[in-house]
This record gives sequence, structure tokens and C-alpha cells, in this order.
Amino acid sequence: MPALPEPQIRRYLRFLHDTRGLDFEADTPAGYDALWRWSVNDLEAFWRSIWDYFELRSPTPFSKALVDERMPGARWFEGAQLNYAQQVFRHADAAHAGGHPAIVFRNERMGRALQTTSWPELKRQVAALAQSLVAVGVEPGDRVCAYLPNIPQTVVAFLACASVGAVWSVCSPDMGPVAVLDRWRQIEPKVLITCDGYVSGGVAYDRRAVVAELIAQLPSVRHVVTVANLEPAFGALDADGRSVQRFEDIASREAMFEPLSLPFDHPLWIVYSSGTTGLPKAIVHGHGGIVIEQLKAGTLHNDIGSAAQTGERFHWYSSTGWIMWNSQVSGLLGGATICIYDGNPGGPRAGVEGGPDWGVLWRFAADAGVTFFGAGAAFYASCLKAGIEPMKEGDLSSLRAIGSTGSPLSDECYQWIWDHCPKVDGRDIWLTPISGGTDFAGAFVAGLRTLPVVKGEMQCRCLGAAVEAWSEPDASGRGRALVDEVGELVCTRPMPSMPLRFWGDPGNQRYHDSYFDMYPGIWRHGDWIRITPRGGAVIYGRSDATINRHGIRMGTAELYRAVEALPEVVDSLVVDLEYLGRESYMPLFVVLREGLTLDEALVKRMRDAIRQALSARHVPNEILQVPAIPRTLSGKKMELPVKKLLMGADARQVLNPDAMANADCVAWFQAFAASRR
Repeated sequence: MPALPEPQIRRYLRFLHDTRGLDFEADTPAGYDALWRWSVNDLEAFWRSIWDYFELRSPTPFSKALVDERMPGARWFEGAQLNYAQQVFRHADAAHAGGHPAIVFRNERMGRALQTTSWPELKRQVAALAQSLVAVGVEPGDRVCAYLPNIPQTVVAFLACASVGAVWSVCSPDMGPVAVLDRWRQIEPKVLITCDGYVSGGVAYDRRAVVAELIAQLPSVRHVVTVANLEPAFGALDADGRSVQRFEDIASREAMFEPLSLPFDHPLWIVYSSGTTGLPKAIVHGHGGIVIEQLKAGTLHNDIGSAAQTGERFHWYSSTGWIMWNSQVSGLLGGATICIYDGNPGGPRAGVEGGPDWGVLWRFAADAGVTFFGAGAAFYASCLKAGIEPMKEGDLSSLRAIGSTGSPLSDECYQWIWDHCPKVDGRDIWLTPISGGTDFAGAFVAGLRTLPVVKGEMQCRCLGAAVEAWSEPDASGRGRALVDEVGELVCTRPMPSMPLRFWGDPGNQRYHDSYFDMYPGIWRHGDWIRITPRGGAVIYGRSDATINRHGIRMGTAELYRAVEALPEVVDSLVVDLEYLGRESYMPLFVVLREGLTLDEALVKRMRDAIRQALSARHVPNEILQVPAIPRTLSGKKMELPVKKLLMGADARQVLNPDAMANADCVAWFQAFAASRR
């Protein structure tokens, strides 16, 4: 195995010494704490140093990194211009000269074969699609939506949109039409780039009928680009009179296109919240904020260097419906080779008799020479339970780091990873769980290669992220910072990748209510966190009612729409119970029409409705009939109080009968909670 490259954080510290005269070390918790405190106390100096360290370029001048510090509404690098795609292709020549591809790809149907995309080929395909988008009238700020899986064509489509200043929005093709339309109707896309279907668990899913429905329901779409993913040709599609082009025809053209220089805060993409309290929030992030945050997090915290310097090959298993897809693609910003897999992590057998094969991704990592392997915590738990031994699946000698996110990683999974993944320089492999969010497309707490790893604990708060655990707000609206106690995860100062705004949110009211309602001017993230005395962090799950299934956040409102459309269902309530070190448990409580009793046939119809409208991930573990759903006096479902009750809270503390419209229903839930304990 080649020698480990120098940790990226040490290169950055040397840069601070040489250019700023600042001396920090990051080999001890105390040393890193001093560095972190400087990064959050002097935001101007820190973020300007990140700009300079990564040699970001702007054709126009700017004077300050942070112009206005307020939250929400901070203004960063005012006057600067850049482009996400421009930053990606800065690495093309050096990486290609070193023999490093841009993308390594495999899907379920390829067996042990790999498909590589060179940097020049990626650049040519992006240029061809960018030219095509401009030719059909796409202008900066127009929305381009994609219904695509985790394949190289999706990366090409995203970079082409970024190149022309269009605003990207992607949904995974396993999402049903209700969930997709709830998102895209809000943003009125001009172009739809879509596949014919996808394969998961050995089963092919033809989605052309869904695509036709999406087109019919999105009158703003004027042009469609088809990607043949299931078959050599896309086949028949009812495009409702829209113009249609084949991706394969576009991508085969010779083309050159220089990405446009755009304002730092020009919209890059729209991602979506879970939709807990209605329609999903359409969260807008900017080119500059994403570039600078992803470079900081990917390079300094995940220790992912450029392929030209270190031969880096970065894999994080994700569908396109998870923010980790965005993080995976952002490996290109630093010049890494990204290794992407499309399919079920349980392999082609996951959907057929014989059960899943949890060695599939490990074999991909071995064959692709992956150096950094990331996945959701649930994946590692599945591997542990299945008795998988990764080193028996292939040659993992290139592997030097394991990442995890999506939910808390149990102590048993830490130990399983250390026991069954290769040693690096004679020591346990570096294990770096992270926690952040779709909301700001970044990480609040993460790892650092130079710090010790403690089982069950994330290593550190991220540079530039003023994260604290806060108590309940006092009379003035502020919380008390807690150490070694569980509190609300807050960020007390702005970060460049925080949302520019929500799409269609006049006066930023919904944006404000989402993060700043509990503590005015302070970002409340919605997670329970404990900051340890040594500076690490433990996340205990969501402090709100969001569903978080295998790392994919989805709102309860979307599930209610699917279930309550059935004529038998009068009312419903769902909670997702996250337990540290245990699997998530998500029960669905339903009230049926008078005289009806829940039976297997109705349960199946409910599960099918949820699977079709949302995804298989969001099918509940159990469906139970209840006499009534607890509601407030104003008629709101009491999701969070029920969740707290089922996680062990005293009913008298969380379900105040005086604030309820139907307090007599509490007894059923108390009994159910007692039976669960």
C-alpha cells in the first residue's frame, strides 16, 4: 500500500503560518479547540483564508468575505464572481495527465465491470449539453429539473446547468409523482431531463408513465431531454407536445463551452426539506457558498485531496434524493475521482428470493480502488447483522477512511468497522461520522484525521461552524450553552452555504420560521446534541417530527396525503423514533371510518399507497388503529408530543390535556408507550 499522504489540515495550518503568521496545531483536542474558536470568532479572517488557500478566482474584485453578519440574510463575498463548474474543471488537465479519471461507475447490471469517464470526456459532454440548453432558450436563473438516478449522465446534466447559470433540481426516480410534483410545481422548471427507469434489487422499474404524468402536470416545462437508462433507446414517451431530445445524441457532439462567471450568491441548486408542516420547503443555495463550504468540509475535514496529488478516489453511497449525492459530486471541486454506484446497496438479490448481498458496495470499492468509503449508518448496521467481512469481498488495500452519516452510528458498528476493515499504517482505519443537513448542504460536526477517534462520538465541531448545545430559551429568547448535556443543536453565527432563501417565500417568513423561531437570530437545526468535554459531539436524533429513514428526510405531511386519500382513513399520525444504537422504528396510527376494522388487506393498500407516492423507505414499520389522533385546541396533530411520549417522556410533561381538543385519547398512547418499554 502506498504511504499515506500528509493530512490536508496540516497543509492548511502551514499556509496560515506562512501567509498570516498564525500558529495552530490540530493533533490534540486542545490544539484543535483553539483553531476552531479562531475560525468562529473571526469569520472574516477564517473564510478569507479558505478562499485564498483554495486559490478561488474571481474576475471581479471584492473587499470583504462577510459584508453583513445577520441571520438570516448574511451577505458573503459581495462583488466576487465564480462558477461551480469552473472550479471543477480547473483540475481537469493535471488529473488527466496523471492518468486519473473523473468518474468511476458501476450499476447492478454490470457485474464486476467498471465504466470510467475521463476528465476531457466529462468536460466535452458538459459543454455539449450546456450548448444545447442555451439553444433551447435556457437563461441564468431558469430552473432545470432532473428525474435521474445516480449515474454519470446526472453529473453531466448538473454541471451543464451550473455552467449556464440554470438552477438545478433533482429527484430520484424511485420517488412517486405526488412527492415529485409537490417539489417541482413550486419552482416551475423550463427543462426536464429524465430517464426511462431504474434498477434496484434486481428489479427494473419502467418510469415512463410517471414521466408522462410529470410532464402533463408541469405546464412550465417546454423541453425534455431523455436518458436511456433501462434500454439502449428511451422508447415511446407522451411528451404532451413538448420538444424532445435524446441525451445520447447531445452528448456525442464535439463542443466547447466556458462556464459563465456568476455572482457569488447566484442560485446553484434547489434542494428540499421534508415537508413536515405542508409542502416541502424549496431551499436555494448559491454557487459561492456551496463551493467554499464543500471545499472546506471535503478537504480539511474529510481529508480528501486531489487525484493528481494523492490519487484520491471518493465514494459515498447515495441516491440522487439525498444531499449526500451533492456531497459526492462535490468531490470533483477538489479534483478527486468520484466513484458512484447506482442500485440497491443490498445488491441485485435484495428484491428477490435469497435476500440481500451486503458485499456489493465493498466489492465495488475494491475494484474501483476507493480510498474514502462513505455510506449511511444503516448500511453498516445491515452489514454487521449480515455477517459481512469487507476484506473477504476484495482487495481493499487502497482504503484509508470510512465515513458515516444519516443517523447515529452505534458503538457496535464502530467496532465492526475496526475489526473488519483494513488497518492503515498498523492502526484502526480512520472512522469519521459526520452530521449536517440538507438545509445548508454542509456539516456541523465531523472528523479530523489528526485527532483521536472515540467510539460513539464525532471528533469535532467543523471549522467556521459556531455550533453549540443550547438549553430551552429563557425569557429573552436565548438558550444557555451546555457542555456534556443534551441540548438543541444551534449555530450562533452564519455560514456561507446557509440558504439564500426559500423559493416562493415572500418576506422570508417560512425561512425564518424554519430555523429562527425558537432563538431569534440563532439557527436551530432540529437535532439533539451533546458537546463532550474533549470537544467531540454526540447526536441523539431529531428534536422535531421529521421522518429520517436511512438518511433520507421526508415530512409527515407528504405521508398523510398518501394515506388519507384512502376512503377508509379518517385521520392519521406518524412518528419516527430514532434510538441511539438501535434501528429506527416508525409506527403509523390511523383512525378509520366508523364500523371499520384494520385488516391485512387495508394495511397492504396503505403500504402500497405510501410506496407509490413517496418511496419504499417511507413505508412504516407498523400500522395501528387508534380511536383518535391527539390534536391541539387549534386542530394541529401533536406529532412531537407523541414522539416524546413514545421515547419515554412523562405524559403529564408532554401532553397537556388543557391544550388538547381530545384529551381522552391520551390513555391509548400511554398504554402503547408502556408496552413498547
